[in-house]
Amino acid sequence: MPVNSRSAFPSHCLWRISQFTMLALTLTVSSAALGQNDQEQSGDLQTIDVAGTSHQLVAPKGVQVEKIASLDSPRMISIGLDGEMFIGSTSGSIYRSAPPYDQASALAEIGDYPNSVIQRGDHLYVATTTALLRADYQAGASLSADDFKEVAKLPGGSGHNTRTLAVGPDGRIHLSLGIQGNCSDQFIGEGYGFADRRGGIMVLDESGDSPQWQPYATGLRNPVGLAWNHEGVLFATNNGPDHWGYEVPREVVVRTEEGSFHGMPWFQWVDGEYRRDDCVNSEPPHSADSIAAPAATLPARSAPLGMDFLPEGNGLALDAVVAVHGSWATLPDGRASGDPATRREPRIVGITFDGQDQGKVNELLSGFQNEQGKRWARPTGIAFAPDGALYFTSDSGDSGLYRVTFDGEPVGADTTLDDVSQSGE
Repeated sequence: MPVNSRSAFPSHCLWRISQFTMLALTLTVSSAALGQNDQEQSGDLQTIDVAGTSHQLVAPKGVQVEKIASLDSPRMISIGLDGEMFIGSTSGSIYRSAPPYDQASALAEIGDYPNSVIQRGDHLYVATTTALLRADYQAGASLSADDFKEVAKLPGGSGHNTRTLAVGPDGRIHLSLGIQGNCSDQFIGEGYGFADRRGGIMVLDESGDSPQWQPYATGLRNPVGLAWNHEGVLFATNNGPDHWGYEVPREVVVRTEEGSFHGMPWFQWVDGEYRRDDCVNSEPPHSADSIAAPAATLPARSAPLGMDFLPEGNGLALDAVVAVHGSWATLPDGRASGDPATRREPRIVGITFDGQDQGKVNELLSGFQNEQGKRWARPTGIAFAPDGALYFTSDSGDSGLYRVTFDGEPVGADTTLDDVSQSGE
């Protein structure tokens, strides 16, 4: 059973691009630039019009952005077996866009926050806050809410209520979900009831008569973005706690494996080490010594959401992209009551990993927030499609689906970056 939708296309069709003179991009980013909207534009950055809107962004030379469709609060993006794009939402709708991705429309009204939609074989799976749903599906088919049947219940409740789906290289369904708050004593493991099995990634065991959720990776406060690299390793973005203030702990991107523990809420990554968070009194399931360092970090209160790895052989000096939503936190203490101009800016960043998966962060798109802190869009879901273009959603402001191309072309083997400079975050 094919589980990676891109493998359903011949490689020469997936990443075919014509010969062209590509950009000379410098993605030099300081820590301050990633934390605040105070970066001076270098000669390799430009202000561009976003086609289909009245807005502008700051991007490397040659990058073009256009709005494809207006959608109601769209969220995570996935690509199906025949190249169809599926998009969840906070509005209760699930959306579909077929190649060449020039429009998108509602596929079904599900309700209950269908944050994520994926295809596996001849079925669509939808993760709502309280259940995993499934419907029979063929490309182009029409669906209604009645076509979706419950496969397995999920721990519901208030607080972090997104549920993100991903199909692994082995065909198993993985799902991420956060703990209720900053310090909720919740854990996906023994000693915790079903309602409190939150805070990490679960995998669906379908070996028995009734599918059951099993722990995959634990100790994550609010993991939202899931992405498999080309070696079959699952990475996740995570939104850190609010009660430490504005500067710490840093947001993390983690490299997971079955059985990995990432500390939260008992430990937080601060100044290059895990520190005990005394806001939760229970005994940690594992010691701090057992926790691997993050694969990459972003400034605190940035709210990284969707993530995707670039296609192999793309030529860009990046491994992955992340949609950074931007949070409500303001200076000086991280509360919402301060000057909105100090809120972390929504943006799209690229990440490169070294041999130990330690990531360096580079800015790709900024300008979603003005000097007064008003945001015209907030990147949410993100994915490369079989046409080689990068797509992202915004779930607020000028909400909808957007396409990013490079010198008017998709990302392909002939796409190169010259004079790339990276600064770790």
